[in-house]
Amino acid sequence: MQVLIAEDDGLHRAYVRTMIEQIWRGDVEVVEAGDGDDAIRLAAEHAPRCVVLDLQLPKATGIEVARAIWSRRADTQILFWSNFADEAYVRGVARIVPPGSVYGYLLKSSSEEGMRSALQGVFRDGHCIIDREIRGIQHRVGDRLAGLTDGEYESLIDIALGLTDKTIALRRGLSTRGAQSRLQHLYDKLGLGDAGSDGASVFNSRTRAVCLAVARGLINADVLRREQRAFDAWLVADSGSSDPTA
Repeated sequence: MQVLIAEDDGLHRAYVRTMIEQIWRGDVEVVEAGDGDDAIRLAAEHAPRCVVLDLQLPKATGIEVARAIWSRRADTQILFWSNFADEAYVRGVARIVPPGSVYGYLLKSSSEEGMRSALQGVFRDGHCIIDREIRGIQHRVGDRLAGLTDGEYESLIDIALGLTDKTIALRRGLSTRGAQSRLQHLYDKLGLGDAGSDGASVFNSRTRAVCLAVARGLINADVLRREQRAFDAWLVADSGSSDPTA
């Protein structure tokens, strides 16, 4: 069996390697990556069946690494291992998991026995192993955001990046009125839709929406860095025909 460990902290990599080698004595080859770009390169080179993947990596995030790995081989078993239980990460993982794929999501605060059980459950038994705290967040996300469409989440990202209504419309293939309608639906979902009379001047809706999203963990620095790269790529692709921000 071959396992890729993608983790930027050397002590954490050594910890995972030692545990894997103890579980699969003499029957495992471990490949290590210290950043996201190396993880993508090594995954393409070695095509490991099993991956332990930190969600916060330099150069490319864990979400980007997982997407690249699953795009080549959807049956790769990935154990996400993170310090963070942000809803942004939970939603990000949920958006990229291929149907029927086996994966896990474990917090680094878990005990050694918890880590051992997760490794065995995902890699040996083929079960999806989700940390109890993460599963609670999944339920909470589902309850509160059941009506939050992908389009509305995209609008949240766009205003967090500071885009104007016109740029959002151009980027998402909408009319300006359509982009504004999505934003209003987003504000309603975040509880800002009833601030039209006495509370109209208390908050700026755009900045308040971003503030609430950050507080709830719907977006974070990793998400914004990833989305900024995506927006920059869109600008380059679109610049040949017109200036989208003009």
